[in-house]
Amino acid sequence: MNTKPEIHVKDNITLVTIVDIPSDICVFSKVFDQIAEYGISIDMISVSPPQGDLISISFTIDDDDLGRLLEFTADLHNKHNDVKPIVSSGNSKIIIDDPAMETTPGVAANIFRAAASVNSDVRIITTSETQISILVTEASFDSTYGAIQKALG
Repeated sequence: MNTKPEIHVKDNITLVTIVDIPSDICVFSKVFDQIAEYGISIDMISVSPPQGDLISISFTIDDDDLGRLLEFTADLHNKHNDVKPIVSSGNSKIIIDDPAMETTPGVAANIFRAAASVNSDVRIITTSETQISILVTEASFDSTYGAIQKALG
């Protein structure tokens, strides 16, 4: 079994945050169904803790899908004036895949410390048992990637 961490990169990523939507899985389902109908593939997904009965959902897409996403967000805003989409393109995703994460304390702390050491502009983080994905601005990419590479040795 390979236990050495692997780092992968994906450029040209757009972060989308939909603010103040009802905290209801049925609403999530409808939003993501509509995005799929526009032919947009979604990657990282993060949901904020509820603030009353509202939440924010953040997710990433390829920059190539930005035009279709803007059609979706305009349609969503026309149907629900109170829903506020925020869009930020030109980001890069750094993916750290490390099987040891599942049983080794401090792996995430090491990666976050590396990003902090270069004052990285982190936009979103998602994790699984063996993977951490960090979305950073294009301006922060080189220094963040280098710091993480160094930290993982």
